[in-house]
Amino acid sequence: MTMKRIKFLFAVIVFGLSTSAQDLQVMTFNIRYNNAGDSLNAWPYRKDKVVSQLLFHDVQLLGVQEALHNQMMDLKALLPKFKSVGVGRDGGEKGEYSAIFYDSTRLQALASQTFWLSLTPDVVASKSWDAALTRIVTWIKFKDRKTGKIFFHFNTHFDHVGKVARRESAKLLLEKVAGISGKLPAIVTGDFNAFPTDEPILVIMDKTNTLHLIDSKEISATPHYGPIGTFNGFGPKEREERPIDYIFLRGTWKVKKHASISQTWGGRFASDHFAVLATIGY
Repeated sequence: MTMKRIKFLFAVIVFGLSTSAQDLQVMTFNIRYNNAGDSLNAWPYRKDKVVSQLLFHDVQLLGVQEALHNQMMDLKALLPKFKSVGVGRDGGEKGEYSAIFYDSTRLQALASQTFWLSLTPDVVASKSWDAALTRIVTWIKFKDRKTGKIFFHFNTHFDHVGKVARRESAKLLLEKVAGISGKLPAIVTGDFNAFPTDEPILVIMDKTNTLHLIDSKEISATPHYGPIGTFNGFGPKEREERPIDYIFLRGTWKVKKHASISQTWGGRFASDHFAVLATIGY
């Protein structure tokens, strides 16, 4: 092999490694609120399993849903490299968080805020339409310390009862993502309590709307790995062959891999939802 050929191969390897090193491991995970009635599936028996999934998959950006304040404190203690942003949906530390955790050695938070999925999104604990519960969106503007790129991450949990609320939340989410992030790339994670054929997801992915989002699974360079359905209800397998948890994108992202993580420990899951994981780049 000639020296010129060796140099070429070395350059290819180095370029491949540097590109890979710039990827982001993004996860959305409904971790199930801390409910003592879950017995052996209650949070104290699952928190190490949740954390082990994050660490094993080298997650750098995480949107969690249903986290109560004590669960937030546990995650902060178990993930010392991570910082978090978020408030309870009923204000302050009250109610479930739709929080964002991020690897602070890789990402720098430049700005952040929470708004409510209602007709008055700036009013704390506000609720509208036919929603059963208050619902929120937490967002952070990030700078990638490795690449210098600026992007936004939005994380949410749509209502589980109100059909009108889910539809209107989808419309509000699109408006807010576009209004807040402008022309910068955005990642939108969450439990949307809706299947791909349901109205909220159709609204979010409507390509006739310039504000629409893209499902990261649809543009993954490699086929989706793991179950299609993302809710297991602590049962032996997924309940449906359709997801309700998504990682959406806005902007010129590239997706290398997409997966639902269905690891079990003695037949027990880390949550009643599977985590959804995507490897994305610019």
